[in-house]
Amino acid sequence: MHNEPYPIERILSAASYLTAGGVGFVWLIVAAVCKKHVTPFLMYHILQSIFLSICFFLLSVLGQMLYVILYRIPLINAIPYLLNMPIPIAFGLSIIQILTSSIILYLAITSALGYFSYIPWVSDIIKGNTGN
Repeated sequence: MHNEPYPIERILSAASYLTAGGVGFVWLIVAAVCKKHVTPFLMYHILQSIFLSICFFLLSVLGQMLYVILYRIPLINAIPYLLNMPIPIAFGLSIIQILTSSIILYLAITSALGYFSYIPWVSDIIKGNTGN
């Protein structure tokens, strides 16, 4: 049995993270239409990238709602501003942007190297659903 992922699987899994699950979703549709088997490695990374994209979206909506509430409280209203303030040393990215970009790059690089990337709680849910 072949344990190491093929180069195309590595590329697709990394591209799936970099496109917020878009490439992976399209690949699942193509595989279903062509009746191709999707390997556990590729399925794991596609599902994880889609799940993380949904989580990032929900957290950003929740964060925006929290920002509206905190903005009205004196002294505390500086916290959301500091988290979203551009840092000149970091190419104008905020702390939140640095954190999310770092997570996405970590996942893309490790999947391109052929590893099953691990993020606590998220990877456990994906492993439970894919049977890895």
